[in-house]
Amino acid sequence: MDIELIEMEKPEEANILVGQAHFIKTVEDVYEALVTSYPDIKFGFAFCEASDKRLIRHCGTDDKLREFAIKNAEKVGSGHSFFLLLGNAFPINVMKSLKSVDEILTIFAATSNPLTVIVLKEEEKRGIIGVLDGKLPLGVEEEEDIKERKDFLRKIGYKK
Repeated sequence: MDIELIEMEKPEEANILVGQAHFIKTVEDVYEALVTSYPDIKFGFAFCEASDKRLIRHCGTDDKLREFAIKNAEKVGSGHSFFLLLGNAFPINVMKSLKSVDEILTIFAATSNPLTVIVLKEEEKRGIIGVLDGKLPLGVEEEEDIKERKDFLRKIGYKK
């Protein structure tokens, strides 16, 4: 067995979600979940089929984001893994909708940070065993940091 660390690629302003699903119908169901939960959403989605033709299935509303999703799927190559890039939405805007998609088993990461996928490889099989999301903490927030966090959440409209 070999372990491989694979850096995800994305436009700087995009968020990326990496997960695992289990059926070819995932592509259409994720598309429907996203476009009905967030009007005018910009996204690209790629899903690695694990049997039959073993193709990378894909969809999206933005060609550039779809290309990044496909590129990440090709690099990881893990059966039933998926890669979703969001251009004008945060993961928090679509998580409930994604979690309602019956085929989605887990979401390993939802981030705008640099992301590394940890893949285990054995002969013709590959599987995601984890992710490295962002960087190490530099300390514990203090009163000024707490105020800054609360102000930021209100500024972007997530709190009143």
